[in-house]
Amino acid sequence: MTYLRYSPGVEQPEADEQATIDNIIQAMTRQSETVETREQHAVRASHAKSTACVTGELVIPDDLPEELAQGLFARSGTYPVAVRFAQGPGETLGDRVSTHRGMAIKVFGVEGEKLPGHHAPTQDFVLATGPTFPSGTAKGFLRDGSLIGKSAGLPERAKSAVSSLARNLNKVLNTVGKPSAVADFFGHPFSHPLGDSYFSQAPMRWGDYIAKVAAFPSSVYQDQLRDWQLDPHADEDGFRHAAVAFFDQHDVLFDLKVQLRANAETQPIEDASVEWPAQDSQYRTVATLRLPRQRAYSPERVRYFDEVMTFRPAHSLAAHRPLGSVMRARLQVYQALSAFRHRENGVAEANPVSIEEIPA
Repeated sequence: MTYLRYSPGVEQPEADEQATIDNIIQAMTRQSETVETREQHAVRASHAKSTACVTGELVIPDDLPEELAQGLFARSGTYPVAVRFAQGPGETLGDRVSTHRGMAIKVFGVEGEKLPGHHAPTQDFVLATGPTFPSGTAKGFLRDGSLIGKSAGLPERAKSAVSSLARNLNKVLNTVGKPSAVADFFGHPFSHPLGDSYFSQAPMRWGDYIAKVAAFPSSVYQDQLRDWQLDPHADEDGFRHAAVAFFDQHDVLFDLKVQLRANAETQPIEDASVEWPAQDSQYRTVATLRLPRQRAYSPERVRYFDEVMTFRPAHSLAAHRPLGSVMRARLQVYQALSAFRHRENGVAEANPVSIEEIPA
């Protein structure tokens, strides 16, 4: 199979893109201010409520073919990682509001040319449930994000009702084989966080190529989670308790995979709402993420992950530069909102350079 090569010309920013990004930052800052007033604390503007904060290693094999052996993955090796699992909303809600979820990975010991402003020997991968980003573009997110921002002041029972409606809609759509990414965003199933798959949703440079990245659960114990369902009325923090209990008993494994771009017509760069068809190129394994049994929610580590440490797409090798409208927005939005959160809380943000900086 022939894969399309990366060149700077694959991106086509709109003329007014910076104004769109500025408006996104303003809108999401207002949302964060609303949540801060209610919670008396500034939290992440998305993925605020963590479910597990863990460490482990990323193992890259020595037999990757040339098109996969790019950037960080050009050589075999084992790298320490810190991984944060979280619920989607930018506020601390009960688990009855089951929306999309996040998985942020920080890889340590990464050498090579970095993006401007990133000086630590690290590479971040910021993933979420769902293979696409429903808004598609920065302008689409500005439109949709304004609606989400306006809902921040609504009571939790209203958000729970919306989540329930979206989840039930997708159950119906799944029966005819046409699930909705938007419905999943607002109403993700009550599934186990460690049984979910997580996606970059938008593309990134893959050395000489272009790819989307995903993490798929790959242990037999995680396979047994397929039928697990939270009773949201029994435990408002059930996803966290389930994840912590699983880490008490089992190692957790994910296959890190990439889907290389092979068709310019069906696999766009600028529109992240389009799922790249598997018939054009499939996800292929480039590494194994190993998270051993551990105490997954110790107070010291949780504070560091939630209050101090930052994960963002801009923490990247030049060889893995985020691409497309949504990713270009994320490069600026994550930094601005992190600065707001840390400033409001009086906490100095940190992008640690070594796994030894992570509390036990």
